[in-house]
Amino acid sequence: MRKNRGRTGRKRRRKQFSSLPSNGVNQSHILEYIQLRKWLKERGFDDRNLRPAQFSDTGRGLMTTKAFQAGELIISLPEKCLLTTGTVLSSYLGENIAKWKPPISPLVALCTFLIAEKYAGEQSVWKPYLDVLPKTFTCPVCLDQEVVRLLPEPIRRKAQEQRTVVQELYTSSKSFFSSLQSLFTENVATVFNYDALQWAWCTINTRTVYMKHSQRECFSKEPDVYALAPYLDLLNHSPNVQVKAAFNEQTRCYEIRTDSHCRRHEELFICYGPHDNQRLLLEYGFVAINNPQSGVYVSADILLKHLFSADKQRNMKLSILRNHNLLENLTFGRDGPSWRLLTALKLLCLGSDEFTYWKKVLLGDIISARNEERSLNIAAKICFSLIEETQQVLYQISQMKKDKVNLENQLALVEVLRLEDLMILQTSTEILYKHVHCNNLTCSESRP
Repeated sequence: MRKNRGRTGRKRRRKQFSSLPSNGVNQSHILEYIQLRKWLKERGFDDRNLRPAQFSDTGRGLMTTKAFQAGELIISLPEKCLLTTGTVLSSYLGENIAKWKPPISPLVALCTFLIAEKYAGEQSVWKPYLDVLPKTFTCPVCLDQEVVRLLPEPIRRKAQEQRTVVQELYTSSKSFFSSLQSLFTENVATVFNYDALQWAWCTINTRTVYMKHSQRECFSKEPDVYALAPYLDLLNHSPNVQVKAAFNEQTRCYEIRTDSHCRRHEELFICYGPHDNQRLLLEYGFVAINNPQSGVYVSADILLKHLFSADKQRNMKLSILRNHNLLENLTFGRDGPSWRLLTALKLLCLGSDEFTYWKKVLLGDIISARNEERSLNIAAKICFSLIEETQQVLYQISQMKKDKVNLENQLALVEVLRLEDLMILQTSTEILYKHVHCNNLTCSESRP
């Protein structure tokens, strides 16, 4: 699992889509929330300012019962409520973990505990929390392969990498799981199966807050930075808010303060970090509608498809871009092609008589009207090509939704991602058209 601290130092989960706040329906009367709040109260947490609620656009979240001002403490969860590796080592698993060589990672320890406690059912001390955890997730590792193939290329590749990470984690943990047989009446291969590990991995990857723990000899050298935070993890993400979140060593509580104002009876949001939609989908399994951080990625392969294959300096240009890390994170955004994308195109479009000026391109200088026109035209062609591809995928999704009812939710998630991409590309096309038109006028006016 990749370390991901974000702006608030959090790893979290969310529903499929994120948007602006909407009126919520109070869910406090539902048995699972009554039991969770009672369980938390026994551990020192008795919050009266937030209530679990169901929202039309974001699903499950927390609704305020009072107005919050910027800088105000919105939640303070005592250490006793947090599920950490310390919790695991204090449990019936602690002795087995301490004896096992080579040491397991903090992540495997937490996964093992979640699986074991879920299997324990009514006997688990953590049952009130486990009961409100999602039964399924929409991280790419959980998506059907047919759905994964509909994702844009960058996240499609990362989805396969994520699947490999989880599969390798399961394979490498099998022998440790076998060592726990004496603790279970059922065969541990049945208890600790791949689906169980995938669920536990997704729970930790999408819902833990960042909390650094001291290195323990019984664990591998991987960072021990995870804490599951019941109730607090019901807070949903918005890219339009900012918060400060950390474990307070004085109060021994995990605390979050908002930098935004929130009115009474509205959904209270936090920000998981300045992530684009592909990152949100990869890490948390949802897409944020109108996400200002989002962009559509242009791979090096797409660049090459639209460039002049006869350019004798092409390999040298690509080498320069590679050395300056300008063949990655090339995007179209809501304000048009990114500086990185335009810079890469301008360098690739340098004529043989202009190539010696490549350093000036990297500094942002204009080399010639011809170079500007070429790079803008190719940017427009790439944008049109991506629009065409996105529209084709959206058509595929519409057809699959009729035939693959069991994949409806997964397809809807990818559809929203692709629709967001389409909106960005169409906006970029309009911006490029204006630039190209303006550039052509300037060129014609400058001719004798």
